Amino acid sequence: MEKRFQPYTRLAAVIFLVIGCLAVLYPFLAAILFAAAITISSWPLFLMLLHRCRQRKTLAAAIMTCSLVLVIILPLTLVTWNIADHATEVVEHVRDALANGTLEPPAWLKEIPMVGEQTDAYLRKLIGSREEMVALAKRYIEPARKVLLGGGMLLGRGVAQVSLAAFVCFFLYRDGLTLLAALRTGMVKIMGEHADDVADTVSRTVRGVMYGLLGTALAQAAVAAVGFMIAGVPGVALLAVATFLFSLIPIGPPLIWGGAAIWLFNHGGTGWAIFMVIWGVFLISGVDNVVKPMLISRGSSLPFLLVLLGVMGGVLAFGFVGLFIGPTLLAVALGLLRNWTSSTDEHASAAN
Repeated sequence: MEKRFQPYTRLAAVIFLVIGCLAVLYPFLAAILFAAAITISSWPLFLMLLHRCRQRKTLAAAIMTCSLVLVIILPLTLVTWNIADHATEVVEHVRDALANGTLEPPAWLKEIPMVGEQTDAYLRKLIGSREEMVALAKRYIEPARKVLLGGGMLLGRGVAQVSLAAFVCFFLYRDGLTLLAALRTGMVKIMGEHADDVADTVSRTVRGVMYGLLGTALAQAAVAAVGFMIAGVPGVALLAVATFLFSLIPIGPPLIWGGAAIWLFNHGGTGWAIFMVIWGVFLISGVDNVVKPMLISRGSSLPFLLVLLGVMGGVLAFGFVGLFIGPTLLAVALGLLRNWTSSTDEHASAAN
């Protein structure tokens, strides 16, 4: 009788153990997943570095981790600090302009067909009436404060998550060969002959998506920085990093270079504003159509809808690092589904 229920008691014990482990690791799940994606993507580079370091795993892992800190964490921290600093400057500038009565709508607003003159007249009336300005401020100050606070908290959590991910990466690099051997043995026991195909699909997909996302974002940020410097837009470094972050979101970069074009037009640089629009459409946004397919071609390309859902759902589920985790998880699932369906079709054709 005892032997009859023994498999069920073992299964129950395993289930409770897994639930307990997930409950313990849940606060760190986003950082662990991000660290795993980074480690898988940069594993060939780590193996080259390990060979140069004469198989000293700790030294190679430390070098890779320090590189992550310099390349990812430090720029993200600087951007967070600069955004907070510039937000304070903007608030003080608007406050001084209201106090001195120098705030007025941009000159180009009146030139917009059909709605320009009405909008300009309404804004001038609003600015000229202190009572209406106070009422408008009371109405929108709390939502604006929540948006700014939420954005700051998202970036702050992003810095913390990426820092924790870099810490986890050190141990994944150092003990990666041992972990790979254990995972390979476990996958063979669970999946049998399909274990190698599944492992190859996962690693290829993760690398393809991460290379596509990060490579495209870096390329767009570099091209945008050159355009901002040529057009004389201030805050080139901040705008370049913002372009990098917004490149992870579909239709994100036009929000940055479009804002720069509006700023140039508002300050009398009509020619430079037109240049910025042309540069943004054909070069900054054009990079996405050239670089991303090249980098992601060996992985599992995601449809636009899944990229959008992956980014939005990833941010809601994991915070800032969800920008990377969401699309990567969907790409892995899609790659495994394609692999499974192709295997099923092959077996069916072989049977016929």
